[in-house]
Amino acid sequence: MRVAVYLPLLLTLLAAPGARLLAARCEPRLATWLLTLSALVLAAAGTFSLGLLALTGLLRVPPLAALGQWSLRLAARRDPVELSVAVAAGLLLALATVAAVRLFTLRCRTLARAAMDAACLAATDDLVIVEDPVPDAYALPGLPGRVVVSTGMLDTLDPGERAILLAHERTHLAGHHYAFVALAQLGAAANPLLRPLATAVAYTVERWADERAAAVTGDRRRVAHAVGKAALAAGRGRGRPENAALGIRGAGPVPRRVAALLGPPAAMRAIPALATAAVLGTAIWSLSDAVHDLHVLLRFVGV
Repeated sequence: MRVAVYLPLLLTLLAAPGARLLAARCEPRLATWLLTLSALVLAAAGTFSLGLLALTGLLRVPPLAALGQWSLRLAARRDPVELSVAVAAGLLLALATVAAVRLFTLRCRTLARAAMDAACLAATDDLVIVEDPVPDAYALPGLPGRVVVSTGMLDTLDPGERAILLAHERTHLAGHHYAFVALAQLGAAANPLLRPLATAVAYTVERWADERAAAVTGDRRRVAHAVGKAALAAGRGRGRPENAALGIRGAGPVPRRVAALLGPPAAMRAIPALATAAVLGTAIWSLSDAVHDLHVLLRFVGV
């Protein structure tokens, strides 16, 4: 337990380089899944590790030791964690829990409002056109979801570019991209070191939608031009507050998206998936080993 309990926390240091690698070299849909899963597993493992560290401190609290029938003398000798470390872990655990609960509550409320808004909008298929000279377009999740486009955006694009825009936004709805972004941000709320993973997910869902639009139209260069044109037009307008609340930060790093579209499609590579699986497997294994060691410790100090 002296080593294993800290390993899930140390593995979060790989979040920044791992996020860059997966976002740049992995097929966008696979990258989104890997990044989101990594954020959730590492956040859960790290939080559980903090809980184990905090629990060891309880062995030295006399009332709790008496309640658990633990020997204070043996606990002081065999406890693998310093009391100061256990107290710090308990404080970090409390902060992580509060941050995660607050974000989860915010996302649930925002998704509920979005679903109500979507249900109230009259649409042709899933498309809602709003009379607004400000260029804007977004996917509104709901049952069913809606693609909302302003007349200002439609006036900015030609018919082919409109089809690309709709294919892009419909991919956001069909792929439930808001859920990937929200889950990755939930992991980052529990552990700020995982924020690069959440940022990367916000980018890869845009790349996922871009690639789908390119597959539908069969013209990657045309899609790249439409992405740049729509993002430039939307950037001059006002932002959508509901998009920010859902964790959608806008069009993402547009130059990177355009550059990716002007190149060949990203291939499905096994190595990034295997590397991610190795990191997450190590985190889970080390956590289970720490739990086993703590169980042995509790049996040893039992009166």
